[in-house]
Amino acid sequence: MKNRIALCLIFCAVPIAAQEKPVGETEHGWKNTLVAGMNLTQVSLHNWMQGGESTIAWALFTTGKFAYSGERYRWTNGLKATYGQAKVGERDVEKTDDELFVESILAYRLGWPIDPYLSVSLRTQCAPGYKTVDGVRTQTSGFFDPGYLIESAGFAYQPSEYFATRLGVAVKETFTSSFTRFGYTGDPGKKTRVQTGIESGTSAKYPVMENILYTSQLNLFSAFEHLDVWDVRWDNTLSAKVNAYVNVSLNVLLVHEIAQTRRTQVKEALALGLTYTLL
Repeated sequence: MKNRIALCLIFCAVPIAAQEKPVGETEHGWKNTLVAGMNLTQVSLHNWMQGGESTIAWALFTTGKFAYSGERYRWTNGLKATYGQAKVGERDVEKTDDELFVESILAYRLGWPIDPYLSVSLRTQCAPGYKTVDGVRTQTSGFFDPGYLIESAGFAYQPSEYFATRLGVAVKETFTSSFTRFGYTGDPGKKTRVQTGIESGTSAKYPVMENILYTSQLNLFSAFEHLDVWDVRWDNTLSAKVNAYVNVSLNVLLVHEIAQTRRTQVKEALALGLTYTLL
C-alpha cells in the first residue's frame, strides 16, 4: 500500500503549469495544457490562550488536457490527479483530497454540427480514506476501491475550444474490493457492478478576466432500468494567476450518487499555492 501511495504522489507532484503549446499557423495538430501545483497551509500555536490547535495541511494536484485536431479526427485526452493531507493538533494525519481521473474521447468529423464519438473514462483514488465519528476512526475506502470505468458512444458537439458536450449510450462498471456498498446491487457480497444507460459530459472554460479563468466539468449517467435517477458529478474551478509563480484557486465539487448516499455531497477548497510553467 505504501508503494501505491508513493506512486500516486509522484504522479500528482509534477510541477505546475498552464500554457498552451503552439501548433503552428493551422488549426490541425496538438494543443496541450498542463496545470499542476502544491498548496500548503500551516498554523502553529504555543501558549495560545484564545483556543485552537496547531494545523498543517498540504495538497498536490495535476490537471491536463492534450487535444489533437486533424482533418477527419479530433482526439481529446483529459487528466486530473489530486492528493492532500492535514494534521490537526495531536490527531492522526487525515486525507483531505484524493482523486485520479483519466478520460479519452475520439470524434470523427462528418461535416455536420455534431460528430460521432467513442470515449472511455476512469475515475478512482490512490490511498485509503477514513471517517471519524464519536472518536472512532473507520476506514471507508481504499486503493481502486471504488473504481469507475465508463465506455460510451454517441454524438458530440464542440463549437470551440471553450465548450464541448456529448450524449451517448454507455456501459458503467463499478469495481470494489472491501467496500462493496459503492457498487451496491442488492447483494452485499458482490464486488463488481455493470450498468448500461445514458451518459452525458459537458466541459466549459471561460476567461473571466485576463488573469482569471473559470472551468467547469459536468458528468451525468442514468441506467436504463432507472432513468428517473441520475448520477451527477459537477466540478467547478475558479483560478486567478497572481504572478508567474503564485496562483489562487477555488474549487467546488458537487456529487450526487445514491449508491454512495442519498444526500448530495459537496466539497469546497480555497487554496493559495506555487505554480510553475512546464510546457
